Amino acid sequence: MSATGWCFLAAMIVAYGVANLLQSIAAARTTVHHTFDPGLLLRLASHRTYLIGLGCQVAAFVLAFLARRDLPLFLVQASVAAGLGVTAILGVAVLKWRLPAAEVALLVLLFVGIAALVLSARPATSKQLGAAGTVALLVTLVVVGVVGVFAVRLHGAPGSVALGSLAGLAFSAAAVAARPLAAVHSVEAFVRHPLLYLLVAHSVVGQLLLGLAMQRGSTTAAVAAMDAAGAVPAAIVGLLLLNDKIWPGREWLAGLGFLATLVAVIGLTRYAEPQHQHAVADRRARAEVGIPAPARRPG
Repeated sequence: MSATGWCFLAAMIVAYGVANLLQSIAAARTTVHHTFDPGLLLRLASHRTYLIGLGCQVAAFVLAFLARRDLPLFLVQASVAAGLGVTAILGVAVLKWRLPAAEVALLVLLFVGIAALVLSARPATSKQLGAAGTVALLVTLVVVGVVGVFAVRLHGAPGSVALGSLAGLAFSAAAVAARPLAAVHSVEAFVRHPLLYLLVAHSVVGQLLLGLAMQRGSTTAAVAAMDAAGAVPAAIVGLLLLNDKIWPGREWLAGLGFLATLVAVIGLTRYAEPQHQHAVADRRARAEVGIPAPARRPG
């Protein structure tokens, strides 16, 4: 992998980690929605925290797009999910989250998994998806949207899991569209390419579903479901259809690295759940019974 590829991946992981943290804070402060209402994105946009997080996500999205030009989807998608490790570290450093030994072990496992994927990934330009693949992405968009209309009626952790999984599928489809699109060299061909508009549509739907999932009271379940549903399908499609490559003899290393990364990310979601949600709930409970919130320390 070139030095540029390393920079894209590293910057992308950090940007996604910051975006996860800021967007979940904003989602926790927004009224819960029980309909598949795109207006939620506008309401979230009224929060400065969400806008900054969205800016980080857009930057990460661009970096991921550039990385997918030559790098296989199983590496890039696993690295996207690894942003949760950055979220956990930032939570400890900035929001004073607690990170016991078990979580530290998961962070180490995450690092090992990503390192194994980096060592096994063989850079290669993507094949074009073809008309059938483009139609499949369009059908996927419609199915995810229709199922989302019904899944939004679920409450609590089941709603977080269902909506998070759908968000992961939408982001996975966006990644599949981005891989061959990144190999297009002409600006005119890029703008006219149907994959560009499928990429945007899947990303918007995924963003809406993720916001709805985070409102259901379990960011843990939402992020875990999104990461699992987002990484696996893209990795399979990339290897089967898009010319993703593994260095000969390192298939076992790629498999173990992908599994280790996925296990670590899903494990970390338990500890990356924003603890500010508990603080918000505590302030609301105090307000309801007339108990004043603890005074802030000066300075």
